[in-house]
Amino acid sequence: MTLSVRIVNGMRFWRVHGTRMFVWEVWRRLRRTPPQPPGPPLGLAPAPAPPPPPPTPPAALLPLAREVVRTRLTALDPLPAVIATAPARTRVTMITDGIDTGRLFGGVGTAMILAALLARARGAQLRLITRNERAKADNLDAVLSLYGIRPEGDVEFVFAPPGSRRGVPVLDDELVLTTSWWTTAATLGGVRAQQILYLLQEDERMFYPLGDDHLLCSRVLSDTRLRLAINTPLLMQHLGSTGVPGLAERAVAFEPAFPGHIFRRRDRPAGAKRLLLFYARPTHLRNLFHFGLDVLDQAVRCGAIDLSRWDIAMVGAQIPPFRFDNGYIPERHEGLSWQAYAELVGRADLGLSLMYTPHPSYPPLDLAASGAVVVTNRYGIKTDLARYSENILCADLEPAALVQALRDGIQLAENESERARRFAAQSIADDWAKTLQPVIDRFA
Repeated sequence: MTLSVRIVNGMRFWRVHGTRMFVWEVWRRLRRTPPQPPGPPLGLAPAPAPPPPPPTPPAALLPLAREVVRTRLTALDPLPAVIATAPARTRVTMITDGIDTGRLFGGVGTAMILAALLARARGAQLRLITRNERAKADNLDAVLSLYGIRPEGDVEFVFAPPGSRRGVPVLDDELVLTTSWWTTAATLGGVRAQQILYLLQEDERMFYPLGDDHLLCSRVLSDTRLRLAINTPLLMQHLGSTGVPGLAERAVAFEPAFPGHIFRRRDRPAGAKRLLLFYARPTHLRNLFHFGLDVLDQAVRCGAIDLSRWDIAMVGAQIPPFRFDNGYIPERHEGLSWQAYAELVGRADLGLSLMYTPHPSYPPLDLAASGAVVVTNRYGIKTDLARYSENILCADLEPAALVQALRDGIQLAENESERARRFAAQSIADDWAKTLQPVIDRFA
């Protein structure tokens, strides 16, 4: 590592962790015992004695307990909110990690739509605060324009990373939309709970093993001062049955919407094979990438998927390249714009999308709204998703059950008349203004 890189990294560490932790880290690295050369071969000489432990540093250089905790949980650093002088009109602020292209699908897109509709209902300015990266205004504009939502006036963008000491002005009547338990916890450090609306789109406790993160997330969900907008009644039912208190008094559930001008069937080119689309996100463990890949591999090897009539494509992020036993290499699609994603989904005849939580998740609904058949998994109270569409087939999380579901899905996808009948009868919402109206009525 070059000296310039070391200096840049050192300055970043100092800005995030402060002078005391910086001095401690420098001292620790200077006193670190250098690696020992390997000993002689076995039997030639006794092994050298282990090096003595490093001496305890002076007390003044030891980090404080709260600094150790903060280093582990930097995402919870309080938002440095300061009282603001009231402008000509009020404001709605959305707080999220970032809005880069890879985050726009599903939950982040929903948050932007809700924030814009809340601002419009209040006659307020929209502000977007990001915590992990600077926002690109074009990404917000691309999503809202696609859904025909135009904020009133200019949108303000603020970058407030953890550890920042720059004050963020907050009005007394400002509505702050948080988008995760960690952005909610950080906002509670500087904003009154009564001003916060927490958009909850998953049982976020299930992101973690039992440990610090799980405990802290559970505490945020149990804070009855917080108002909640919950993505799907199914998730709200699950949360209520697993110990989240006071939902009837402080929460409103809504269904996501899939407008027909975005999610629609695209014609298959003459002579082209049918398309099976696998939702593949190896770094999002709840999407069960490796389990799903094993199911696909078994389905190909046993002939359930005939690759002379079907192509396989994957959409997601950080998808490793691979081939099946017969040499077939699936297409990989990463970093798509929302429009390009919708185009790809509209070409699919069958989808495989797994979610190891009770939430139905967006990809099965994206696919069904676009006319495809979908295979997904059961989990807890998520036993059947026919309430949305009979083209969504749920199976137990067993390889044999999912391979059979893929067989059934292929048969249904190739039965154009039955597939079209089920598509015409489905009840997937297509208007965000209507589905979010209960949230707007309650919290705007």
